[in-house]
Amino acid sequence: MAIQTSDKIFECTKIFEQRKGELLVELERIDEQKQALSALKTATEDLLKRKKAKLDQQEEEVNNKLSEISAKEKNIKAMLEENKKLLQELKNTKMSKISQTYAKMKAGAAASILSDMPTEDAVAILRSLKPKVVGKIFTKMDAKKAAKLTELLAR
Repeated sequence: MAIQTSDKIFECTKIFEQRKGELLVELERIDEQKQALSALKTATEDLLKRKKAKLDQQEEEVNNKLSEISAKEKNIKAMLEENKKLLQELKNTKMSKISQTYAKMKAGAAASILSDMPTEDAVAILRSLKPKVVGKIFTKMDAKKAAKLTELLAR
C-alpha cells in the first residue's frame, strides 16, 4: 500500500509538474498579451495627445482668424459709415449748388425746367429753395403741376 501511495503521489507530483509547466506557459502568454495591451494603450494615449494638441492648435488658429475677421469687419463698418457721411456731404453740396442755380434763375425758366423734371427730383430741389423763390416759381408753373408739387412738399 505504501508503494501504491508512493506511486500515486509520484503520479500526482508528475501531473502537478506538467500542469505547473502548462500554467507557466499560460502565464507567459498572458504576460505577453498584457505587455502588448500596455504598449497599445500607451500608443493610443500618445496618438490622442498628439491629436488633441493638433486640435487645440487648429482651434487657436480659427479663433485668431475669427478675431482678425471681426476686426476687419469693424474696420469696414467704420469705413462704410464714413463713406456714407461723405456721400451725404457731397449730396448736400450738390443740392446747395443746384438750389443756388435755381434761386438765381428767372421764375419762368425754373418753372419750365421743374415741370419737365421727374416729380421726386423737382420736389427735392424745391425743398432746398427759400419759400419766396418757390412761390415765384409756382406762379409761373402750370396750376395742376404746381398743386401736385405743393402736395408733395407738404408731406
